Amino acid sequence: MPNVHLPAPGQPHVIIEAAGERAIADLDQAVIIDLYKTHGALLFRGFAVDTPQFGSFVKRFCSTAVVNESPGREAIDPDANIHTVDGGTNEFALHPELSREPWKPDVAFFACLSAPTRGGQTTICDGVALVRALPPDLRQALEHRRLLYIKPTWPSLLAYWLGTPNPSDAQLASPPPQCPYFFRRYPESGIVRAFTRPMLHKPMFIDEPAFGNFLLFARFNHGRPDHPVLDDGHPAPEAWLQAIKETGDRLKAAIDWRRGDVLMIDNTRFMHGRTAIIDPGERVILTYFGYLAFAVPDAEEPPNAIWRRQDFEPPLRPDHPRYKEM
Repeated sequence: MPNVHLPAPGQPHVIIEAAGERAIADLDQAVIIDLYKTHGALLFRGFAVDTPQFGSFVKRFCSTAVVNESPGREAIDPDANIHTVDGGTNEFALHPELSREPWKPDVAFFACLSAPTRGGQTTICDGVALVRALPPDLRQALEHRRLLYIKPTWPSLLAYWLGTPNPSDAQLASPPPQCPYFFRRYPESGIVRAFTRPMLHKPMFIDEPAFGNFLLFARFNHGRPDHPVLDDGHPAPEAWLQAIKETGDRLKAAIDWRRGDVLMIDNTRFMHGRTAIIDPGERVILTYFGYLAFAVPDAEEPPNAIWRRQDFEPPLRPDHPRYKEM
């Protein structure tokens, strides 16, 4: 049996340390699922996990996966949807993976093939704990608000979701049930797509509100106060963002990576970020973003969503760097 260290002050995650097991595959799957549902973040240590073992491990829990199309991620095993993290070196604000899209994954897996000697820590924060710690007046202000994500379109994206690159107004007004967006046509900007989510949402396996969206990353990494916006079209007040960031920074914990570590986090409950990377050449972290075989899908999703039926790679923008590589 492994050594299991439950969450404690300053450690919001479970640590599962090898104690006689030959490989991470020897762990009891039912025990892992129970710990995951209860605590939301698990760090597996001492199992010397490599890329093939990581690929096999994530498939024990996920039925499908999504490709994060953000530039800078190197494909390590594209058939298994295993990629590196973003290739930059900047500190990252707390965020759930792909929270800027309607197909936010259920779970995010990370594996360390090469650990940094300085910097490059992954940070994690329980979105439920963050809501509990917010000032009461701010929590009350957030409880019934929604976020609106508005983004451009292009012909191949419209063809993917609507069946035509040149939809009529009637087609824009009535997208197919499987489409996660609604659409608007504007004379100046053309057709835009949008979706909306609660400012505070219910995670998959705990009956308390959580904070977990793209707001902090957009504001503190991209410098954008206008994406997403509130349900009335206005940016979230700066005072809100500063208070939420301060609370998250106070609660977050840093993972000091060791080679062979695996981190499994509930992407509907936890956010993650990172400290600045000092030497990108020595830090090699693998990622896999998936949809759980034991998921309880969010009612905000389309029924029988395509990303739960097959591995999903979203349509790329015409100016995406990947086209330059072809």
